[in-house]
Amino acid sequence: MNAILTRAFVVAAAAALTVHAAGAQSAPDRSQVLRAAADALGMARYSDIGAGTTRLPGIDVVNTMELWGSGTVESGGKAIKTEYHAAIGYNPAAMRVEMMAAGAAKQRTIQTVRETFAWDESEIGAGLQPGRGTATPAMAALRERLLLLWTLPYGVIKAALAAGEKTMVASEGGATVITFPLTGPLAGVTVTATLDANSLVTKVETRPDSAALAALATQTEYSNYADRAEVLTDIRTPGRIVRKEAGRTVLDIEVKTWETNNPYLVFPVPANVKTAATANAR
Repeated sequence: MNAILTRAFVVAAAAALTVHAAGAQSAPDRSQVLRAAADALGMARYSDIGAGTTRLPGIDVVNTMELWGSGTVESGGKAIKTEYHAAIGYNPAAMRVEMMAAGAAKQRTIQTVRETFAWDESEIGAGLQPGRGTATPAMAALRERLLLLWTLPYGVIKAALAAGEKTMVASEGGATVITFPLTGPLAGVTVTATLDANSLVTKVETRPDSAALAALATQTEYSNYADRAEVLTDIRTPGRIVRKEAGRTVLDIEVKTWETNNPYLVFPVPANVKTAATANAR
């Protein structure tokens, strides 16, 4: 998402997580469901400062996260065993996924996205200083990488809050379902998220509105939630992530550690990536 949209997400999330006084404009069912989902994940923190119905607003404490796991990813139509490391940021919207394939070759790939830029790195921070690795523009992968970020449970709740009245809540088969449109580079994609009885996001489906975006049709399942930070934070994270495209499993990761104490993570865009993006936009 671009910088303006990212700021809108942060503002919308903070507003929707406020302990509302009487007369709040949000639809009761929608605001209650989204607050319950944010609370279940541990995203929301509230203040006891104030009196009566007046309190400081609730805040969304998820800004940066980092996870480590192992499992399989699809490559060339085959499931490849890999070590998986993801650095996640929501202000700005960014994600760096580092994968080390198992076996003698130990092939390493680093895929990065920030707002409207996507690139591959030969090493973390490649392309930022002369002689330090290579940054290869990968603008064709921009939407796919952003979609991974915004379909994580925390991205789902942030984006649903930002969509405001466009977010719809329903009950299907006894489960609560949230549906909302994405915007920015992901405009034209609709997200449907299913919550379990504990208000945790267990399934996320994305549906593109046009054939041109067909590659963005995905289904991701999250399970085995727990607090996996080295220093416990009360933020619950999934222990398994299974992502499918067109019925094929493209990602199946068992999470070992998920750092939720807002680790220091930066995603600067190399100059050659900015140049390539500008040229691509012409």
